[in-house]
Amino acid sequence: MEVRRIISKEEEHKKKRRNQFIVGGVLVLLMVLSTLGYAFQGNPSTQNTSEEVIYNGYKFVPQSGFWVLQMGDFLFRFSYNPQQTENILGEFKLVNNYAGKPLYISSEDGLAESEIYANLDQVILRRQYACLEGENCTGGLPTKNCNDNFIIIKEDDISGIVQENNCVFIYGPRDNLVQLTDSFIYKIIGVK
Repeated sequence: MEVRRIISKEEEHKKKRRNQFIVGGVLVLLMVLSTLGYAFQGNPSTQNTSEEVIYNGYKFVPQSGFWVLQMGDFLFRFSYNPQQTENILGEFKLVNNYAGKPLYISSEDGLAESEIYANLDQVILRRQYACLEGENCTGGLPTKNCNDNFIIIKEDDISGIVQENNCVFIYGPRDNLVQLTDSFIYKIIGVK
């Protein structure tokens, strides 16, 4: 015969509350993990489900929602394949101009900025936020001019990409900035 321990109402209440907290915590953890899983899975409507694309002799393979290009020792990743980007006019310094040098950036769009990092971090010495000389600078950022490798990404009503000395200005509506950034990278790596 088993003897049960006598538990006061207060102890029973504490035990019941503790069990409720544990169950609640497990449910909250399950909801958070489910949300994270969905976020990492991505939105199926935005993923590139097409077959590979050949453009100017370069093969672009869809992987995890991006277009990937293997070029020698470098692996480039783009949100848009070259057929989905604009042909930009103008002369731009090639990627070897950035190799082994610091890259300064000022950006009003995090996604376009991440396209730059994902593709140029493998060739540059380091990257750093900076302010363009003559502009209102906040946050103690260093001031740089167009003698330095500097990419400025800004929202604007019209779209364009302009190179002035070592500065590149990428500007356009927020919805087009990543596509414009991909166009610029395609141009400097010699795809377009």
